[in-house]
Order: sequence, then structure tokens, then C-alpha cells
Amino acid sequence: MSHGARVIRTGVSSGGPAAPPPITVASSSAGSDAELMDGGYFRSCAGMLKVAQMISLLIGFISVNNSPWTDYSAYSFFQIVTMCDLVMILFFYIMHIFRVYRKLTCVSWPLAEFLHYLIGTILLLIGSIVAAAKSYNITGLVAGATFGFLATILCVISMWSSYKVSCITQSTSKYR
Repeated sequence: MSHGARVIRTGVSSGGPAAPPPITVASSSAGSDAELMDGGYFRSCAGMLKVAQMISLLIGFISVNNSPWTDYSAYSFFQIVTMCDLVMILFFYIMHIFRVYRKLTCVSWPLAEFLHYLIGTILLLIGSIVAAAKSYNITGLVAGATFGFLATILCVISMWSSYKVSCITQSTSKYR
């Protein structure tokens, strides 16, 4: 199994003194361990998806919070679920940006993120359904429920892509 020819360069030449090695600038998306932040994660699909989830959850929370409520238990549950989901997504976003997962190897981060998305998506779907059913055509409550459904869809996409990347690629790579 050859992956192509490799050239090994040495600092010694038969023609004279060794030339200094060329200076290369590391790209921020290359991801060396010496860098504090992963600049490539900001522009990645997973990073942008997390930002879209956080924005839709925040808009849903603000819409419900600034509307007159008709049912206290339904909307307080919706607010709690949106804020807990927002905090957890922000936690995983910061964890990816600062590469905490490389330092704390005792935790299975893909599994933790997958379980968070699974539980959070189910609770967010329930909260959005209840919020939509109890909105009584009040525009702020309808907007909050709509952004709750949007965040639910984004969480399902993120959960599916997380499962697809972590599980399917592992199962196909062992047969190569």
C-alpha cells in the first residue's frame, strides 16, 4: 500500500554548507497543538451550525420572554429548555474552539455531544409543540415556537451529522 513517493531532506549537501530550512507559516485551520484556538472551527460546517442553533434558541427565548403569557407552565418549560440547550451548545462550541477535548481524554466527547443533542432535541421538540399549541395566535409566542422548531431541526441535522461522522466513518475505515 503505497501512498506516493516521499522525499527525505537532510541538511547536508555534497555541494557545500547546508542551507537554512525554509520558514513556513502555519495556517490557523491546520490545527497545531501550540495554538490556543482552532480558527478553522469558526468557518466549519459544524461550527456555523452551532452558531445558527444558538441564535435561533436565543431569538425563541427572547420572543417568548417579551410576550404576554397565557399558560405559565408551558412557557416556563419552553424557556428553561431553550436556555439549557443554549448553554450546552455554547459549552460544546467553546470546547471545540479551545480544543478542550484534546486535554480531557477521560470523557468520550462525541458520545457526550450526541447524548446532549438527543435529549435536548426531544425536550425542545416537546416544548415547541406545547408552546405552539398554547400560543393563542399571540405573535411573540408563535414566533418563539417557530424558532423553537427551527432550532429543533438544526439540532437534528447536527445530531445526524455527528453520528454520520463519528460512527459511519469508523465502521468503514476498519475494512480498508
